[in-house]
Amino acid sequence: MGQSHSSSSAGAAPAPPAIPMGPVVPTSLLAPAMSSAPGMYLRESNSSLRSTARSPLYISMPETDDCVESSEVDGPDYTSDLPDDILACIFQFLSTGDRKRCSLVCQRWLLVEGRSRHRLSLNAQSEIIPLIPCIFFRFDSVSKLTLKCDRRSISISDDALILISNLSKNLTRLKLRGCRELTDVGMAALAKNCKGLKKLSCGSCTFGTKGINAVLDHCSALEELSVKRLRGMNDRGVAEPIGPGVAASSLKSLCLKELYNGQCFERLVVASKKLRTLKLFGCFGDWDRFLETVTDGNSNLVEIHLERLQVTDMGLSAISKCLNLEILHILRTPECTNLGLVSVAGNCKLLRKLHIDGWRTNRIGDEGLIAVAKQCTNLQELVLIGVNPTSSSITAVASNCQKLERLALCGSQTIGDKEISSIAAKCTALRKLCIKGCPISDHGMEALAWGCPNLVKVKVKKCPGVTCEAVDSLRARREALIVNLDAVAVETLDASTSDGGAQEDGQEPPPMVSQVTVVDGPSGSNGLSALFKSKFGHFAGRNLVACAFGRWSNSRGSSADGK
Repeated sequence: MGQSHSSSSAGAAPAPPAIPMGPVVPTSLLAPAMSSAPGMYLRESNSSLRSTARSPLYISMPETDDCVESSEVDGPDYTSDLPDDILACIFQFLSTGDRKRCSLVCQRWLLVEGRSRHRLSLNAQSEIIPLIPCIFFRFDSVSKLTLKCDRRSISISDDALILISNLSKNLTRLKLRGCRELTDVGMAALAKNCKGLKKLSCGSCTFGTKGINAVLDHCSALEELSVKRLRGMNDRGVAEPIGPGVAASSLKSLCLKELYNGQCFERLVVASKKLRTLKLFGCFGDWDRFLETVTDGNSNLVEIHLERLQVTDMGLSAISKCLNLEILHILRTPECTNLGLVSVAGNCKLLRKLHIDGWRTNRIGDEGLIAVAKQCTNLQELVLIGVNPTSSSITAVASNCQKLERLALCGSQTIGDKEISSIAAKCTALRKLCIKGCPISDHGMEALAWGCPNLVKVKVKKCPGVTCEAVDSLRARREALIVNLDAVAVETLDASTSDGGAQEDGQEPPPMVSQVTVVDGPSGSNGLSALFKSKFGHFAGRNLVACAFGRWSNSRGSSADGK
């Protein structure tokens, strides 16, 4: 099992071992990214785990080698002399649908195709439990596994997780979503069986701190840990401290989302000397003391995201101790002011990416941005949402940040033609520009026709003062420039980055501006309640710069981030 096979010549090599047949899997059990298993249903690719109705495709195994031998029908089998490894490499270049069809040619192709699969995504409903041995016999080289269960179904339990961990001990990445029947017992067994785990992401599950600690105690190669809405931790009592465990020596990224007791990870963060990325989204409680403690113990952080947190300038002052900081997101933290941003700018000279969602509190403005412009001259990406800078700070940024390549100005009532003209005249390195919900006119667009010599794309949305004629004139003047105009009335703005995937419980805001990329599946806007929209209407919606600006950043992010 799991071993590579030597080349199979027709009539020379022994027949492959028989693959156990299983019953037909219900239409929603197997996710679309994988090829079909024996007697199983698979949906086509690239649509994540949705309940959209599709025409079923039932695939059964050939009973014998010669029942579908193409050599008897179409002539000699020219692949018979190819080693299995070469055949597997060929399959890697095929689409999901083509791989499925190839798996039906003969048992050898079925085996090679299955054993060359490294990613598997399953709908982790309880009905799949009898099929687990069959699935993991078919796909015995899986190293990246996703188990998802929607909230209307009963998920797999500890016994199923233990069985999966015994059958796939080579797992390096595991994502658990909505597995509400799992407990600390199942996670402890997983940790002991899959000690090579490098990435764990769990959300809307019911195990608690003991399960997380088991992983940290046994998985010495763990590099990324993401914990979201872990129900076993979401009691309002005092949570058991988490970590450090053996994983502290390898952990590089920690993401905490919507937890009541997220501060219990403090000990893990302090002990993780290789930690480079810390993301905190929508967690309850006061986070100033947490940030003060972890930055005293770990000043090597390179990337920090703060969103929807109770954090003040004291927390930003603590972050300023991270002298290697390159990426900082301060989103919907209404108690943060210019004072905290000035502190960060004064010490974090290597800052390359800065995202600020001021939530229109006007607590961050010219003073903080001027400090950033003077101290952080390596700035390459700046996103301002709900911030009202004047021409003085915009001019300072344009003049001093000569490496600025990506700029987004959204929902600002002070960004007008004068500010755009200053950007056009001074931002010589600028490549991507997004303007949304700002009072600019055709004059500002005209300035772009003569400035920013490296500009490749401009996106203008919800700016009624800009006409199609100005855009046509800009395109005529700079034929290579891509200009997108959407002059529909102003819609709501948001800068949320809290969720990298599809909504699970229909309650959370959809993902917005991501660090560089948008990960894992579609998102919708139906999770926003009417109360939230009415209270924070201008910030509640989506569609800010997620598509326009996030993808721009991604196009050059690999070289810039060194990732």
